[in-house]
Amino acid sequence: MELFKEFTFEAAHRLPNVPPGHKCSRLHGHSYKVQVEVTGPVDTDLGWVIDFGDIKAAWGDLDDALDHRYLNEVPGLENPTSELLAVWIWDRLSAALPNLLSAVTVKETCTSGSTYRGTA
Repeated sequence: MELFKEFTFEAAHRLPNVPPGHKCSRLHGHSYKVQVEVTGPVDTDLGWVIDFGDIKAAWGDLDDALDHRYLNEVPGLENPTSELLAVWIWDRLSAALPNLLSAVTVKETCTSGSTYRGTA
């Protein structure tokens, strides 16, 4: 079974490694949407893979670290592309959701984002 929980946060960033004059080199912000996906068997007694509240609890510290922040100042996010942000989030959630985390999707706009399916 696959299930997901979505989270949102507001943050500013700039991309320091893009070519000169690229619009993303300037400070700007996004309303990020993150989808955390888990995969596992449905518990026959409970009827679920995991309590959605457990996924929300795993996200809690990340919301504090990301929401209304300048992402370039967050350790490990000095070049905060959506791809690197998805990996950064994965690395922090994988310990809290062992053997369940299957994907992290980061959308920085309604039409643009990235999905990371790392290894736990």
